[in-house]
Amino acid sequence: MTKDGLALRLLTERFSVCRLAADESVPEELPRSSLLSITRTADELSVVCEESDELPGIVESGWRCLVVDGPLVFDQVGILASLAQPLADAGISVFVISTYDTDYLLVKEAQLETALGNLKSVGHSVL
Repeated sequence: MTKDGLALRLLTERFSVCRLAADESVPEELPRSSLLSITRTADELSVVCEESDELPGIVESGWRCLVVDGPLVFDQVGILASLAQPLADAGISVFVISTYDTDYLLVKEAQLETALGNLKSVGHSVL
């Protein structure tokens, strides 16, 4: 994070967040995706991928994704807070995925323009 905020990149694709039963297999045919996250816990199997009409389980579609310009280092603090707080203040829900190198922040497409405006107003830039 710089003194001027974070640099974010908006992916062009629309994404879905899917919930399957914890004991279900990972779907064999997932859409080819610029972002694919598969997370299994004792309670669920979550899949985030590009939108598709053929995904199983409970599917929440219509998400857009902002990528934090990385790679980030593990001792940086406040990165997600600096993104989530202005959006929470505006009543915008987020779905976050963190990887080794960076963070991905998903917001519903209907709230995208408001989200971008709020993030820019606190000093972040969106490419």
